[in-house]
Parts: sequence; C-alpha cells; structure tokens
Amino acid sequence: MTLRVLIADDEAMARRRLERLLAAIPGAVLAATCTNADEVLAAVAEATFDVALLDIQMPGLSGLDASALLPADGPAVIFVTAHPEHALQAFGVGARDYLLKPVDADRLRKALDRVAAPPAPPSARLALPTARGVHLLARGDVSHLVLDGASVVVHADGKRHFTTTSLAELERKLGGEPFVRVHRRAVVNLNCVELLEPLETGGFVARMASGDRVEVSRAAARQLRRRLGLR
Repeated sequence: MTLRVLIADDEAMARRRLERLLAAIPGAVLAATCTNADEVLAAVAEATFDVALLDIQMPGLSGLDASALLPADGPAVIFVTAHPEHALQAFGVGARDYLLKPVDADRLRKALDRVAAPPAPPSARLALPTARGVHLLARGDVSHLVLDGASVVVHADGKRHFTTTSLAELERKLGGEPFVRVHRRAVVNLNCVELLEPLETGGFVARMASGDRVEVSRAAARQLRRRLGLR
C-alpha cells in the first residue's frame, strides 16, 4: 500500500530529516511539505493525503489546532514534536501516533505501518476498559462517544461508561458504519440519531434517541449531507 504523506514543520532541518527518513521507507511517498498550519489546511483542501506528520508548535495555529480543523475524512495525524508533555492532548484529539524529535527511523516506520494496517473486522461486542473493569458492550447498544477532558464517555443502552482509551482507538474498534466521526471530540451511531438540527455555522446538532445532543462540525456535516443524499 502506498501512503501519501504530508509533512508540516516550521524548522527546515526537521523537515529535511523527515524527508530523508521517508525516502528510505518503502510505500511512503512525500506528497507535500508545509511550514505552518494554514498551509496544511490549504493543501488538504486541494488534495488527498493518507498521513499528516504535524509539528505541534508552529507559528500561528499549532499542529493541534490544525488537526482539529481537518475534515472528518482527512489524513491520519501523527504528531512530531520535541515536547512529550503534549502527548495526552494529542491522543485526545485522535492522533494515530506521537513521535519525539529527533525522530527515529524505526519508530517512524512503525507509526506508518500502524496507519497502513488494514482494520480488523469489528467484533459484535466492544471491549471497553474502565476503572471498574472491562465492559462488554453490544455494538448496536452504543449510541455515541464524546471526549470529555482526559476521558471518553461511551453512551450505551442508557448508561455512561468512562474510559481512558482514545476516541480514535474506539472508533477503529467499532469498525465504521453506522459509526461516524462527527467532530474531533465525538462519534455517533447514525442508527441512534433522530434529528439533525442545522446551525448557522453550517454544522449540525445531532439529537440522539436518548435525548442527548451532539455537536456535528461543519466539515463532518458536509460529509453527512453527501452520505444521506442531501444538498
């Protein structure tokens, strides 16, 4: 599998190192190089990428800010930074991996392999680690998942379950349809959505069968309209 990779870093030396490392990894193709978050967003709006290697600290918008503004079907994000203290926040916004500078060649290869690996077929039940133990939830009972601070709240069968497993990892375990990422902080089961209320921003508020309301970002709303055959 060929991975189209975008690199974003304001430091020329860091960009050149990543370019050299990528050139030695079979199946990885450098498709774009950016120096700030605005260039990243412009590049993603014009072309398709499989992976974005984003520095966190850049002039203007940070890599975390850029990740939050990427479309729901945008590239998998791997953060590359010299600051380990951002790791929890990075995984909280759905990063697939987190690499520390100077980036190790083998570590980068493993991160890209993780993105390229085909998803495992979803199980009929979601194994959810919590402080009380591992809950086994029927996939169809899961209504929506919302990131709340350092925890993800999984709403299932009228109950709330708190876990430190990342939202991105839970999304992968659920295995796609009918589960859809509608915001960097939320995933919903479309079978449990009763109403999509339009917002002036171009997004939606999804009213769930439980009565809960979940924000749908403008980018995710565009994808939902196409998916549902709406204009």
